Parts: sequence; structure tokens; C-alpha cells
Amino acid sequence: MSDPFKHLRDAMDQFATERDWDQFHSPKNLAMALTVEAAELQECFQWLTDAQSRELDEQQLAAVRDEIADVQLYLIRLAGKLDVDIEAACWAKVEKNAEKYPADQVKGSAKKYTHYQD
Repeated sequence: MSDPFKHLRDAMDQFATERDWDQFHSPKNLAMALTVEAAELQECFQWLTDAQSRELDEQQLAAVRDEIADVQLYLIRLAGKLDVDIEAACWAKVEKNAEKYPADQVKGSAKKYTHYQD
């Protein structure tokens, strides 16, 4: 498979190198930074109703876009540090989820797979 994130990964590597930040980008630190950015993404939706979360104004949407980018960039950086092919990992997870959540057994249900299997 080709790496759809190669250019971004290379750009993130160069960005960190130019700033001498690679010393701080251990997998542990990147995973922690990723969770912080995910929390900032959640904050964009805090106190909104379901309906409001679907109809963001331009300022809200700009903030969400920035946080999604931050999450993705940290994820790309972490994957690069661990030599994880994100696309291959995602396809493998899609296959695992298809096995854990057969459509004929879970359609319309939000229950975790452990709650419907024998």
C-alpha cells in the first residue's frame, strides 16, 4: 500500500528537526499530546446540543478544523515514530470490527460487541 500521509509525515519530521523538537517527541509524549488535542476537540462541542453540534457557525467550524488537524498531525507523527502504516492499520481494524460487529446482529444497536455475543 502507498502511504497517503507520507508528505505530511515528512513535513512534520522537518518541522520538528528545524526546531530541535525531536528530543521531545517520544511515542509516550506524542500519545499524551494527542489526547490533549482530542480533549480540545471535545471542548469545541461542550455544552452544545446534538442539533447545535451538527450546525456549527463558521467560527466554530474553523476551531473544529484546527483541532481535527492537530489530532491528525500528532497521530501521523506518532505513527511515524513507531513505523506504523496508518492506512494498513485502519484497514486491518475495519476487518476486525466487521467480525466483532456483524451487521445482522448489531444493526441499529449501539451496544458493545461483548453485550450481544454468546
